[in-house]
Amino acid sequence: MGPIGVFDSGYGGLTILKEIRNTLPGYDYLYLGDNARAPYGTRSFDVVYKFTLEAVKALFARGCELVILACNTASAKALRSIQQKDLPGIDPDKRVLGVIVPTIEKLAEITRNGNIGILATPGTVSSGTYDIEIAKFFPKFRTVSRACPMWVPLVENREFDSPGADYFVRKYVDELFAEEPDTDTIVLGCTHYPLLLPKIEKAVAGRAGIVTQGKLVAESLKDYLHRHPEMDAKCSKGGEVTYLTTENPDRFAESASVFMEQPVSAQKIEL
Repeated sequence: MGPIGVFDSGYGGLTILKEIRNTLPGYDYLYLGDNARAPYGTRSFDVVYKFTLEAVKALFARGCELVILACNTASAKALRSIQQKDLPGIDPDKRVLGVIVPTIEKLAEITRNGNIGILATPGTVSSGTYDIEIAKFFPKFRTVSRACPMWVPLVENREFDSPGADYFVRKYVDELFAEEPDTDTIVLGCTHYPLLLPKIEKAVAGRAGIVTQGKLVAESLKDYLHRHPEMDAKCSKGGEVTYLTTENPDRFAESASVFMEQPVSAQKIEL
């Protein structure tokens, strides 16, 4: 038995971990942030795949049987390759899951006209993963994607509540509506973006519903463990969380405490 692994390139995955813990508080979790090499959003497919695989292997080596890629860029650029190419050779009984499909599955319950807007990192947008997966689930839906290259740096540098953030939030939201004025549902396709939610809601001004991922991923994981009791039995249940980072652990702990709204301590590892 081991903890559930949660991986992100930096801090954004903590918004997923927080909701997972709220939904499944009895489990143990091991969070890994590759902060030394963040952000992943502008990196190539090959680099994101390489970095993500290294992180997954590190979590497996520390006892995780199940790993959640709490990062849209990693889910878009690396998840399928890891599932299909690497897991059979590493251990066919281990599992790696992402955050994109659980988000998409709920869209039919939210949208009224099928016009879906995606706000995400350049890497996620360029991958086309949201457009492809939405088309698989809901062929009649229409999607418009807008890259928001400034949003992650604003969050990572703890400027998400600053007056300067308003400009960049409004800029990308307005560009999305300029391309498709009838957008009625907006997916925040990056786990950092919930920290900008008050400003995003202000910029959207009621023109569309806004979908954040944390609760959707948490409910999807709860359902997954219910449907796969053999995996649930491998997940240790002590209610503990351990934090790992590839960067300065004190710096990570300071920022992570803001995301988790409680004190955090971390250990540094090398990938």
